[in-house]
Amino acid sequence: MQTSTRDRIVVAASRLLQRQGYVGTGIKQIAQEAEATLGSIYHFFPGGKEAVAVAAIKRGSEEFATLLRTALDSEDDPAEAMTACARRLADELRESGWIDGCPVTAAALETLGTDSEIQQTCAEALRAWEHLVQDKLLSSGFPPPTARELASTVISTLEGAEVTAQVYRNEAPLHTAGRQLARLIRSYEL
Repeated sequence: MQTSTRDRIVVAASRLLQRQGYVGTGIKQIAQEAEATLGSIYHFFPGGKEAVAVAAIKRGSEEFATLLRTALDSEDDPAEAMTACARRLADELRESGWIDGCPVTAAALETLGTDSEIQQTCAEALRAWEHLVQDKLLSSGFPPPTARELASTVISTLEGAEVTAQVYRNEAPLHTAGRQLARLIRSYEL
């Protein structure tokens, strides 16, 4: 299946952001990885590197949302669903050799304190993931305020555990996070 030049650029940028962050990724490197010309990049993304990064973050966000949605849907019990999410993240991270972390986290940390489109896109991604978890909890009978707070806790915990697993080059932080999130969710009497 042949992909368009624009898609190749977005995929390459997403992978580079995962591995190197926004600051460490250059527009020439994106072009090289995508097997595209600089002219193609500026044709599809007149805003340059930031515009490419926004598209890449949106792609990464959707990839993570798909992983999250699949894991959440794999278990009826919301506690078990959190364990499944952590397990899926650990598997994917291990399979990548500990280098394909979350492009949203990397870009968000590098653009803290700005009101850039990158920072706004990262915030939208985090909110979208929280809504997926919140929907799972609501469908399991959690009251809305509790579901909202737990969803925020789940995403924050998984994101932090993912970074820790990358640093340690070990999936244990994600498995621990999954078990503790499950314990937390089970602690609520419905």
